[in-house]
Amino acid sequence: MSSERLYFRQLLSGRDYAVGDPIATQMRNFAYLIGDRETGETLLVDPAYAASDLVDVAAADGMRVSGVLATHHHPDHVGGTMLGFTLGGVAELLEQTSVAVHVNKQELDWVAQTTGIAPSELTGHDNGDKVTVGAFEIELLHTPGHTPGSQCFLFDNRLISGDTLFIDGCGRTDFPGGDSDEMFRSLRRLAALDGNPTVYPGHWYSESPSAALGSVKDNNYVLRPQTLQQWQALMPG
Repeated sequence: MSSERLYFRQLLSGRDYAVGDPIATQMRNFAYLIGDRETGETLLVDPAYAASDLVDVAAADGMRVSGVLATHHHPDHVGGTMLGFTLGGVAELLEQTSVAVHVNKQELDWVAQTTGIAPSELTGHDNGDKVTVGAFEIELLHTPGHTPGSQCFLFDNRLISGDTLFIDGCGRTDFPGGDSDEMFRSLRRLAALDGNPTVYPGHWYSESPSAALGSVKDNNYVLRPQTLQQWQALMPG
């Protein structure tokens, strides 16, 4: 299938959407659009802060939002209350249009509680499930550690890694539901992926906004431990 058919955009909060929002600017979240130019459908990945802005970006490109993929339940990814502020997100999007919201089954209740969305409005998935947009297929990888139901998205030799894996470092495991040992296992699984996919993280915490997995493995200290014992020595507690 022609790569020109794939519609893909990486958008930085506070710059490309939610412009001027101080929390969005501080948090440096990435949202993503994954779509099929031929059918005009696109999925939104982690549409927090200003989901309507992301809908507008897609519309300006001639695309129609047909669903949401959520990496995990934290408000800077799906909306909700954070740091004393209420952030917009998936709930506001559903007020505008009825689309499927794809979450890992282990994250379903967490997303519902964070966003106020009824669990019945969320679509829960298991590891390895696939979601399609037009002719493209996206594999959902359950990668617990940052949260119980964190998930990454693999498609077209690209990996949207949420807060599981950054270009430098990884997500914290000291929030409710976090588990350091599970994070180690998830990181080892991502490190073993075939094809050297390009990693697109949930935040811009590094010099580059994306990098080939091979480069991340060479340079990211969290991928150096090969055993759980080595990991626990690097990440005590």
